[in-house]
Amino acid sequence: MDTGRLTRQSDFEWVLPPEGAMRVPAVIFASAELIRDMDDKVLEQASNVASLPGIVKASYAMPDAHWGYGFPIGGVAAFDPEAGGVISAGGVGFDISCGVRNLLTGLKRPEAEAVKTRLADALFQAIPAGVGSTGKLSLNDKEMDQMLLGGARWAVERGYGEAADLDRIEEAGMMAGARPECVSHRAKKRQHKEVGTLGSGNHYLELQEVVEILDAEIAQAFGLSRGDVVVSIHCGSRGLGHQIGTEFLRRMAVTAAEHGIVLPDRELACAPIHSETGQTYLGAMRAAINCALANRQVLTHLAREVFEKLLPGAKLELLFDVSHNTCKVEEHEVDGRKSRFFVHRKGATRAFGPGHPDLPEAFSKVGQPVLIGGTMGTESYILAGTEAAMANTFGSACHGAGRAMSRHQARKQWRGRQLIDDLARRGILIRSRSERGIAEEAPGAYKDVGAVVDATERAGLARTVARLRPFICIKG
Repeated sequence: MDTGRLTRQSDFEWVLPPEGAMRVPAVIFASAELIRDMDDKVLEQASNVASLPGIVKASYAMPDAHWGYGFPIGGVAAFDPEAGGVISAGGVGFDISCGVRNLLTGLKRPEAEAVKTRLADALFQAIPAGVGSTGKLSLNDKEMDQMLLGGARWAVERGYGEAADLDRIEEAGMMAGARPECVSHRAKKRQHKEVGTLGSGNHYLELQEVVEILDAEIAQAFGLSRGDVVVSIHCGSRGLGHQIGTEFLRRMAVTAAEHGIVLPDRELACAPIHSETGQTYLGAMRAAINCALANRQVLTHLAREVFEKLLPGAKLELLFDVSHNTCKVEEHEVDGRKSRFFVHRKGATRAFGPGHPDLPEAFSKVGQPVLIGGTMGTESYILAGTEAAMANTFGSACHGAGRAMSRHQARKQWRGRQLIDDLARRGILIRSRSERGIAEEAPGAYKDVGAVVDATERAGLARTVARLRPFICIKG
């Protein structure tokens, strides 16, 4: 990226002052090396977002930001509904509520290592993964609507998990305001047999070892110790969320002019929050959030069943479940006044700081767990939200490494079988039905997750708590 237009506020904060149609600045949090390697489209898209009606404070991009659809992936923006604020399907993304949950097994690495191959094979058989994968659940119309209303609570009520899980999920496992009637028949049909499936792309179920504790006090609050085995599940709302995103982007592009909205980019299609289109999208998007929460909850149950057979001493207690691609109504203080804003996070994680009333009591003193997924074969991190994030990014942080090259470029450079063999020699077992998918998700196709996490911490957006290394990875 050409930084000539940017003002460097600090070692890890870069600002583009308002110019042209921009209503607020565009702010990028990154090291000099990360911002140098970012695509110029990141700045273009962040500045376009800054031109949307009702935007508050600034348009933000996280250290893992890269080019996306309309909004950059890694983009954060808040809108004031009383100032003509808008909601954008492109500001949420196609995989609505894609997110990560971490489970604490109570095991140490040698215990899992003793059954490693059997465990990898059993999880691969139990977890439906890949393009078009279907699960054991087949929902009729009534059950579909109940799932879209109830989220993880719906799953727990049907025996997929425990009530205690809900305390460790955003929105206590159920996003209020969901309106299944706003979800099209086609979107529901795509989800008919996809609840409890992992999907494809960068989604995974991993077994990871905690290899380093970087903040002992917070790690203790999170229940983490060096050598612990953690299960990480990364997936979203599958076909239903993608269909909702596709349909509403088209609809918003058509109706924008009716509301006097001039779009700098058609991909930034949006609608006033108080409009009929805006409210309908909100109802559908919230239903998709519940779909993703239910999906991760059912996958948790499937993983627990496998562990019960092979490692019956494992507990698989939920540490936390946090989503990336959402728009949520939150109270934040701006210019000394608290107001409720619609906070878009696309490829960005909520990172509430200590004392926030929405956090479980166990995290109240240390901040929310921020779960940063690595790439297949690379390390992941657990961070904690900070007061600075609340003040500077509406309580947001990065969500992962961020792609450094397209899937097409990755396929040209790597072969799936070779990657699987190379990772096996490093002690990481990969199970997947698609060697092409493995090539697309090659570790080298992503940024250095360690550098992204370091920049996030140095920018004050989160505190690094633990570093985790994978040893089993189930991929789509």
